[in-house]
This record gives sequence, C-alpha cells and structure tokens, in this order.
Amino acid sequence: MSEAAYLQVARDIREQVRSGQLKPGDKLPSFAALCEHYDVSNTVIRAAMLILKAEGLIDGRQGKGVYITNQQPG
Repeated sequence: MSEAAYLQVARDIREQVRSGQLKPGDKLPSFAALCEHYDVSNTVIRAAMLILKAEGLIDGRQGKGVYITNQQPG
C-alpha cells in the first residue's frame, strides 16, 4: 500500500530542508504552486503543512506566507 499523498509531500519538504535545498527563513511556494508541483489538491497540501507545523519545521505568517523555521528535522 502506498503512502498517503499528504505524507509524501511532508516527507519531500522535510528532505529538502535536511539536504539544505530549503534553509531557515526560506519562504515556501504558494499553496497553488505546491498543488501544481505535486499534482495534488489544496486539501493534501494543507494536511502536509499541518504536519510540518506540528513538527515545528514551518511557520505560517498571516498574509505573508509559510516559512522554514530554524528547527531541523529529526
């Protein structure tokens, strides 16, 4: 059985942070851009963001976007 799409998206973003492709303070693409990139719905991206936010990896700023925090993935 394959992994849920939102878990795949969360894992991919986590890997980009771990590898240094995404650095603390970097802004993530818009939800629309992420939907297009991963070929998933807005609901999937939102679920992935909730996981990453709970892990402390990202921080959403109202009207400003979503940014990578200084927290490194474990």
